[in-house]
Amino acid sequence: MQPVIIDGVRIFDGTSVPGIGSVECADGVITRVDTDPGSRPPSSAEVIDGTGRTLLPGLIDAHTHVFGAESNLQQALAFGVTTELDMFMGPPEDTRALCRLAGERHDLADLRSAGLLASAPGGHPAVTMPTLPTVAGPGQADAFVAARQAEGAHFIKIMVDDGVNHGRSLPALEPATVTALADAARRRGLLSVAHVSAVWSARRALDSGVDVLTHLPLEAALDDAFVRRAAEARRVVIPTLAMLEVSAPRSATGVTRSLADGPRIAAFLSDHARAAITEGREGLCVEHPLPAHRFRHALSSVARLHRAGVPVLAGTDANHRPGRACPVVHGAGLHAELALLVEAGLTPAEALTAATAAPAARFGLSDRGVIAPGRRADLVLVAGDPTTDITATRSIEAVWRGGVRFDREAYRERVASRTAA
Repeated sequence: MQPVIIDGVRIFDGTSVPGIGSVECADGVITRVDTDPGSRPPSSAEVIDGTGRTLLPGLIDAHTHVFGAESNLQQALAFGVTTELDMFMGPPEDTRALCRLAGERHDLADLRSAGLLASAPGGHPAVTMPTLPTVAGPGQADAFVAARQAEGAHFIKIMVDDGVNHGRSLPALEPATVTALADAARRRGLLSVAHVSAVWSARRALDSGVDVLTHLPLEAALDDAFVRRAAEARRVVIPTLAMLEVSAPRSATGVTRSLADGPRIAAFLSDHARAAITEGREGLCVEHPLPAHRFRHALSSVARLHRAGVPVLAGTDANHRPGRACPVVHGAGLHAELALLVEAGLTPAEALTAATAAPAARFGLSDRGVIAPGRRADLVLVAGDPTTDITATRSIEAVWRGGVRFDREAYRERVASRTAA
């Protein structure tokens, strides 16, 4: 494979901008990062002019639901998302097959998955999925985690939810059971991730020692005591602001809903995905908002967590697929998430870290998330400077996955032809 050099480019290495320079890739990995203005690229390399552009590590969406759809992973890659962390998918054999396929093909985002999640018997979502294995008490926790690990799960997802946000009143996992699940995952070297739906469930997950909390309450901001304890316990939060924004009352407009308005995004979306962004209501994490629900509560929680030093990761809860009109779609949704993280108080550079180096470090993806020699050549080239204007991430000029450039123009033409048909 011919070496590729992106030259004269602003480099965001995953945490900071070391300067203007060149990045060389060969055989799927980054071989050289050079900010010496006097260096000369080797004559054998393909040289890409990066003047006026910024090179980012491939973006990582830390919370998605792929539903077994290859098309979701291809759409994600078109928008610069080179890795997705799937938080619930089944059946296990299909999940394993798609993870394996995503690891082999360079035209799909790479994939890690929790596989089947842990929920209470008769709880959410088990009440509508009779074949989903459940956990009736602490004594069943270790067997549940062992079974998921044997099926190939990369981490353990725990549902701490009573169904109220979905118009139901259902059993939820008891505190001792959540603790037992988190402990069982830790013994087996797996991270535990808790879906939290409200203040009470966030507290239960925190008290139970779960490693990562995903979603945030809409009925109230997390208080200072909770934030302080989360920081002391070194917890991690994936707020999924894009999903919370469209789930909150009066969400007819907003950052996420407006994604389809701009040509940088819209040109790479199918008609169905565009309609889902603007009008869709399926797959929301809050289907029945209560009067106290406000999106500003989630923004306030992110600001408090971030100020306290709690790592905040960029994850969207994208769960759109053909035939399912969820307004948070794969790939595009992460650009809304980045803008909302900045709205919540992160700097643009901190938001970029939340979608690159931070999730790679927290989920053990030591081969990616950073532009450095020896790392995977998962890269995104954008026009402008997203470290000062986060919306510049939408001006994608090139995407590489494992050193192979994704043909975005061919993808755009396929989307356009399907739309015309």
